[in-house]
Amino acid sequence: MSTSAGPAEGPAVRRWLLEGLHRPGQKHGPHHEDAPEKQHRWWQVMCLTGVDYFSTLGYQPGIAALAAGALSPIATLLLVALTLFGALPVYRSVAGQSPYGLGSLSMLERLLPGWRGKLLVLFLLGFVATAFIVTITLSAADASAHLLHNPFVPDALAGWQIPVTLVLIAALGAVFLVGFSEAISIAVVLVAVYLTLNVVVVGTALAKVIGDPDLVTDWSNLLRDEHSSPLAMIAVSLLVMPKLALGLSGFETGVAVMPLVKGGLEERIRGARKLLTTAAAIMSVFLITSSFATTVLIPEKEFEDGGQANGRALAYLAHKYLGDWFGTAYDLSTVLILWFAGASAMAGLINIVPRYLPRYGMAPDWTRATRPMVLIFTLISFGITLLFGAEVEAQGGAYATGVLALILSAAVAATLAAFKRGRRRAGIGFGVVSAILVYATAANIIERPDGLVIAVLFCVAIVVTSLVSRATRSTELRVTGVEFDDAARRFLRRDGGLHIIANEPDARDRREYDDKAEEAWELHRLRKDEGLVFLEVTVSDASEFTSTLRVRGEERHGYRVLRTESPSIANAIAAILLQIRDETAEQPHVYFHWAEGNPIGALLRYLVFGGGDIPPLTREILRQAEPDAERRPLVHVG
Repeated sequence: MSTSAGPAEGPAVRRWLLEGLHRPGQKHGPHHEDAPEKQHRWWQVMCLTGVDYFSTLGYQPGIAALAAGALSPIATLLLVALTLFGALPVYRSVAGQSPYGLGSLSMLERLLPGWRGKLLVLFLLGFVATAFIVTITLSAADASAHLLHNPFVPDALAGWQIPVTLVLIAALGAVFLVGFSEAISIAVVLVAVYLTLNVVVVGTALAKVIGDPDLVTDWSNLLRDEHSSPLAMIAVSLLVMPKLALGLSGFETGVAVMPLVKGGLEERIRGARKLLTTAAAIMSVFLITSSFATTVLIPEKEFEDGGQANGRALAYLAHKYLGDWFGTAYDLSTVLILWFAGASAMAGLINIVPRYLPRYGMAPDWTRATRPMVLIFTLISFGITLLFGAEVEAQGGAYATGVLALILSAAVAATLAAFKRGRRRAGIGFGVVSAILVYATAANIIERPDGLVIAVLFCVAIVVTSLVSRATRSTELRVTGVEFDDAARRFLRRDGGLHIIANEPDARDRREYDDKAEEAWELHRLRKDEGLVFLEVTVSDASEFTSTLRVRGEERHGYRVLRTESPSIANAIAAILLQIRDETAEQPHVYFHWAEGNPIGALLRYLVFGGGDIPPLTREILRQAEPDAERRPLVHVG
């Protein structure tokens, strides 16, 4: 119903920034059923997920060694168990119930209708922002570490970790400002090369361990010296395992890219499940073997701040056992895949906003343009980098908080959905996974609260901005279409003008309509034979922002009545009047009586419950939707 605006106007810089803001016909509904122009085989799409998931090998073994010490392989084994028997089944379930790339957030939105679901989504978007922003900053910081620790780089650049990280983030933002198109072919090459090099590095490291059994003996002796029994080792590993949650980072991305999988809906779901399972299996093997090799072969001091293995444990082994030229090739491959992981995260961020917030009416209009959002996220990434000093290990807690919160939300959504569908055993299983993730999330937050602080700041910013935007956009005409049934169209075919009586339905008996007709005579001097048509709007879900109206006509006690449901009464009345004008070429009149009560309270009722002081709101919506007063439907209040 709303008229589409033209291209952004104003200075050249403004036009450049807002390019693509107005896209007529673009869908913003909860399900994007139209497939992308180009789809790919599931294993190719897995590589797009892999630039985020597999790139964590660049820093995960080092962070695990710092967090767990000699217990790193055991803690990693527990993480792999959580991956294969917890996160993987959860996201296979999510893939089946959210095949349009909206992920677990859309499941929770459906399971918790109304404002509860939307406020929960807004809250979780704060953790989404945390995970994606820290993916950018952490990946850039680790890419800087691989660059600066390379033996061919001059020693004079040794203290340039922060500047180099900022340059990499700025370069990432510049690419998106120029225009970034998702290139799966690039991801396939990067992932293939990176995994091949990791096979060589890890395989060589394991061969060194096998060739020198004393290394394993020394490691096992160290474990026995530090821990009294195998049970104590497992208990301590469970305590530190949440710090290793970075190794779970690829699952939400895996369901986000589902629309890119080739085939129909069922084939897409099967492909996404293959994608998730294969990626988890590959990553699990690499996590276990790399953790074991780096723990056994690298001295503990090298993992610490300033050490040669800090943030680059596998690169350390590549240089040590395969030479600096191979190590440099490994460094370059790692830098590229980490940088591309940041690109994947940026793409996720600039796609999250139009998928949710505009649909809620909770984003300013300019957020639909890519470039302003890229600038904002780039500046935020600068701030996070400076806050953590571009240290890889220091950002691990914030990253783990975002990742764990997302997986926990997916587990809760899968649990609720399973019970709702009568799958009690699956629901209990997902519930157990949820409980484990609650522990892991809480333990990570207690140990390193900086991630929660960042997530809360994002949550507050998103909620406040969203509510302000909802308030400022409240008088937009936000009805996407009006459909009349045959009875309604018969009522509208009348010569001599149409007089629409706005009626709040109550008992809907004869007395109600007789009293309303009498009121129309007393306030507006309208007789029953002057084409009176009652219009009744019932509030459906006031938390929704846009809707398509289906208007039904019915005869009741000798009166003609139009009925519909809408999130907003004033918006529905304005949209119906405009549609009547367009279809009948007549200027309709609508009649109200003044409401009683405080106007501030009425405004709040309108924003939250879709009601409020209907007459002035209807008139203002019509004024904004139709600038020409001569063509605007007339509002009468008595």
